[in-house]
Amino acid sequence: MATDLNVVALVGRLTRDAEIRYTQSGSGICHFSIAVNRRKRTGDNQWEDEANFFDCSLFGKIAVTMQPYLLKGKQISVLGELRQGKWESDGQQRSKVEIVVNSLQLLGSNPNSSYNQGGSASAPRVQKAAVATAAPATPQVAEEAPVAGGPDQFDDDTIPF
Repeated sequence: MATDLNVVALVGRLTRDAEIRYTQSGSGICHFSIAVNRRKRTGDNQWEDEANFFDCSLFGKIAVTMQPYLLKGKQISVLGELRQGKWESDGQQRSKVEIVVNSLQLLGSNPNSSYNQGGSASAPRVQKAAVATAAPATPQVAEEAPVAGGPDQFDDDTIPF
C-alpha cells in the first residue's frame, strides 16, 4: 500500500499584515500571504527574480497570539500542508489551494519596522489612538526560537516566544 505525503516548507516575506477572524465557537483563524522569490535564467548569464505568492492559514490560540507579529515585509518560515477548497460561484466551479500552517517561525527583521535594532524581536503594532507616547514593548526571547507545542499548551495571556 502506498503512503501519501502532503508537506510544504517555505521561507518568504509577508505580503500584507495578517488578518484574524473567529469561528462561531470563538476559535481564531489567522490568514496571511507570503511571497517566495526564486531566480530563473533568462539568457546567457542573465538571471531574473520571480515571485510566487502563497495564501496561508493558522488556526487556534496560536493564531490569535501570533497575528500582531505577522506584519507586511516580515520574513517567516512555515511548515504545513496543502489544502484545496472547492466552491461554486456564478454557476462555475472554483477552487483554491492554500497552506494550512502547522509550524511558524519568525525570521530576520521587518524592514518596515523601527523596533528591530540589534536583532531584537518585533514588537506588536500599537494603536496610535490608544498609546501615543508609550515606548513599544519587545519580547524578551530572541525571535529565532520556534513556536513549540500545540495551541492548548499556552494561556491566553502569555506569548509563546
